[in-house]
Amino acid sequence: MAVGYGQGKNRTALLSNLNLQLEQGTMVALLGKNGAGKSTLIKALTCDTAPVDGTINIDGRNSANIGKRDISRLIALVATERIMGGGFTIRELVALGRQPHTGFLGRLSSHDNDVVDECMKAVGIASKAHQHVASLSDGERQKAMIAKALAQETPIIVLDEPTAFLDVASRIETMRLLHNLAREQHKAVMLSSHDISQSLLLADKLWVITSDRKVITGSTEQVVMSGTMDKVFDNSSIMFNGSLCDYEAQLPILGKVKLECDTPTLKRCMTNALLRHGIAIDDDCDIVVRIDDVNHIKLQDGTIVTDVKDIVSLFQ
Repeated sequence: MAVGYGQGKNRTALLSNLNLQLEQGTMVALLGKNGAGKSTLIKALTCDTAPVDGTINIDGRNSANIGKRDISRLIALVATERIMGGGFTIRELVALGRQPHTGFLGRLSSHDNDVVDECMKAVGIASKAHQHVASLSDGERQKAMIAKALAQETPIIVLDEPTAFLDVASRIETMRLLHNLAREQHKAVMLSSHDISQSLLLADKLWVITSDRKVITGSTEQVVMSGTMDKVFDNSSIMFNGSLCDYEAQLPILGKVKLECDTPTLKRCMTNALLRHGIAIDDDCDIVVRIDDVNHIKLQDGTIVTDVKDIVSLFQ
């Protein structure tokens, strides 16, 4: 399969040779740099656009032969735009997710109301059902949108950058919520994200778009160990740190030391501090630095210093 943009015969493939599979009970993270084609792929997978080549099958059926109403009963989309709808209460917003199942007038049956209640409860916002969306934090609004998607009762939920406007705590909470929904409600959850560390922690599988527009798929562990994460950005100033499961700046290196420290958190902090000053850590290095406290750094000759800047003098 290939996906891209354009109309009619003037269509351009952005991502080609795709063979992707979403499974219920699984959370998949779609990773790649800005402009790599993540949103283009999502539009095709949610049947908003047709693939440039090949087909998209949903439960064995060609999506081209499935009507829009039936698609809305199969796939729920949470878009990346900031959530508006301030005049709605949370319950009214979530109830909009029942539209694929209600009649022409959109009246909710007792079953529909029960579904709305259960969806708000599932994401933890039932206590705020009658508050207006405008009064919510970004994290709470995102929960409401996820509840709305749940209310569609689809086997597939697709989210385009669901944590884009959230703070650290809300990002972690949202990612954990999606992970739990895949597990507990047996949903096929696929999300695009720039939150690398949480994606690698919670996603069962990765779809990674490399800088040359190849899409590498597999279990999270397989993809990380294959070195694929090093191919996402064509930028020599950043590198993927496997021990952190995240990207970090690649700074000019003046020299290397062996760092001895018994406290893991302190060692990580001082490793960062040394890197800021151009000193890399190498366990095979002959130059040894012992750190027992942020302000107690013992150099190889026994000298005690209180600032990592003093280590730089060893290489000047």
